[in-house]
Amino acid sequence: MNRQSEEQHRQRVRGCLLGGAIGDALGAGIEFLTIARIRSQFGPSGVTGHTGAFGHTAPITDDTQMTLFTAEGLICAAVAGEPGGIAHVYRAYLRWLSTQRAGAAVPNTDGWLLELPQIHSRRAPGNTCLSALASGTAGSTEHRINDSKGCGGVMRAAPCGLVGGDAFRLGCDSAALTHGHPSGWLAAGGLALMIQVLAAGHTLEEAADAALDRISSHPEGRECAGALRAAVRQAGSAGACPEAVEGLGGGWVAEEALAIAVFCALKAQDFAHGVLLAVNHSGDSDSTGAITGNILGTLLGFEALPEALLAPLELRAEIDQIARDLYAIAASASTDDGLRDRYL
Repeated sequence: MNRQSEEQHRQRVRGCLLGGAIGDALGAGIEFLTIARIRSQFGPSGVTGHTGAFGHTAPITDDTQMTLFTAEGLICAAVAGEPGGIAHVYRAYLRWLSTQRAGAAVPNTDGWLLELPQIHSRRAPGNTCLSALASGTAGSTEHRINDSKGCGGVMRAAPCGLVGGDAFRLGCDSAALTHGHPSGWLAAGGLALMIQVLAAGHTLEEAADAALDRISSHPEGRECAGALRAAVRQAGSAGACPEAVEGLGGGWVAEEALAIAVFCALKAQDFAHGVLLAVNHSGDSDSTGAITGNILGTLLGFEALPEALLAPLELRAEIDQIARDLYAIAASASTDDGLRDRYL
């Protein structure tokens, strides 16, 4: 990889995490509103910028919190000499769990996210994530912890596409820790693979095709593949409007969340247009916004993120630092002492 392509890759990694956080923040205040209520409250175009929630102008929610812990776990695995080690991701999720329950014991002290007060704020965490992690058992694709296909597995999976190796497998494994239904983890694998393909400089269409190939080849992939095919088909025929988004579902379950994000990314005129399309609908606006932001941020790179949406973002500097550290472990076969000191 030459110096120019290295810099492009670095900017795609930064764009992925920060873009996802922007989409999350845009949807945070309207997650449980119908499109009729959104239009009534914000005008015919719906939300056109940050509206605030949780006492912050542009807040992250549990989506970005868990995405950051996914990234932290992957970095910990790399500096421990176990790249892609899913046990480190599970340990990271247990750290997140400790931030969501008053008086909960901290299970381990790897990483540095626990030092951030904002991480300890409850931002409408998903019940499946909470209950699965509290069970004390790590789920897997073979030993399924429940039958949930909620979007809590896919919403946090983007970092799995930024560290090399089999991104699809890693995305599936990370989601299966808490979500046992095949669509719950296949969608996460599909997103991780899309992020990997986009980070390598390929087109959005190529990324969607790659994800569809892997998902459809799985014996239990029919439902998830069908949702993704519908998104691609609808992007070629429908307008960019909330009604078209809602034709793919509400995004509360994993395959719908991925489908909506792919549709919005394919229809996007630019980053802002795509993420705003992804949040203005009757459904899980912060999750669909976050996943769309991950996709478009990787495709277009950090420089495409509008400063008006980026500047007020909660934990902007800290998210950017995690992104830079993710790039560092992906770009080098070894890790420096600074990374080791910060994460282990």
